[in-house]
Amino acid sequence: MAEMRTIAVLGATGSIGASALDVIARHPGRLRASVLAAGSDVPALLALCARHRPEHAVIADQGAFARLRDGLRAAGLSTQAHAGAEALDQLVASDACDTVVAAIVGAAGLPSTLAAARAGKRLLLANKEALVLAGELLTGIAAGANAEIIPIDSEHNAIFQCLRSRQTQGDVRRIVLTASGGPFRGRDRVSLATVTPAQAVAHPKWSMGPKISVDSATLMNKGLELIEAHHLFAIPGGQLSVLVHPQSLVHSLVEFVDGSTLAQLGLPDMRTSLAVGLGWPERIESGVAGLDLLAHGKLEFEAPDTDAFPCLALAWHALEAGGTAPAVLNAANEVAVSAFLQGRIGFLSIPELVEATLSALPAVPASSLEALLAVDAEARRYSSAAVTQHASKGHAIPA
Repeated sequence: MAEMRTIAVLGATGSIGASALDVIARHPGRLRASVLAAGSDVPALLALCARHRPEHAVIADQGAFARLRDGLRAAGLSTQAHAGAEALDQLVASDACDTVVAAIVGAAGLPSTLAAARAGKRLLLANKEALVLAGELLTGIAAGANAEIIPIDSEHNAIFQCLRSRQTQGDVRRIVLTASGGPFRGRDRVSLATVTPAQAVAHPKWSMGPKISVDSATLMNKGLELIEAHHLFAIPGGQLSVLVHPQSLVHSLVEFVDGSTLAQLGLPDMRTSLAVGLGWPERIESGVAGLDLLAHGKLEFEAPDTDAFPCLALAWHALEAGGTAPAVLNAANEVAVSAFLQGRIGFLSIPELVEATLSALPAVPASSLEALLAVDAEARRYSSAAVTQHASKGHAIPA
């Protein structure tokens, strides 16, 4: 019988957290949620604690500690309450868990991810920023501590699975990431000038938050995934490519030097990737149905349009530049997407602002986390000022 795996779910109240807990609950004899962490939603965290009975619950907002502690007591739960980033870092590095689902959004999730890696944990990585902002740092720490990183993004998880058949790094000719194309696939650049936030977040295949939905619409999400794949699999940028695949059933492909290409297929449901991470090297039930290819009919592939969606090309350039360039790209994109969602700038202004920030802050070596966070802050300041200037010139979304 497999040994019980104790799991810290960081970002437990989000969509990935919900999917992780769904898979965990299907295997009470071998998986247990021992730590649940959330940002500020105390009622949602309390409800999860009542259902999953973890030993520890962490709320990032330190001002909410008393409400969490008192709520746990009132519910008659023995779960111990904690608050703040430092408490979370200590828990993920302790024997409270052997596996960490890193699903805290943004740079806020970086310290706990690094703490888990330093402690040699199995890291189910759903936090893009950990690799885009600090990929060299994270993979170096993980290798030194013998931590196992299993990516949870469907594309990277597909690559992870396909690469299990290789013997050496030299066996791989190229890796192909697939992209749905987002809600605006097939539209030209001119027609994108007036799209609204509501249209941009209406993803045709995946249920995601607003920010990542906009990233999918601009193809920046795929650009960030290229940078992640470079770090995760130690693959040079020249061996990475992207294909648009609107059905979102082929999650990625790996081509080997003998001419073989392996692809991982499945329905668009994060529980499959999470089940791979939680059970590997064994396969465990995820709650996701099998793929009926006859019902889906056909699989289509096309080249991405980098004229209409220049964010993908910007990410390529940042990957090639290396150093701090991906951190600048990521920070400027977050600021620009936020401004778009607020109606302050138009859709096409997103890549314009990212490109301007990359030009203003040339890449330097990414020597430490402190240096990367300083560059991240500088990029946010520059792009925020650029947003204000942009909006004042009337580049907001037409009413």
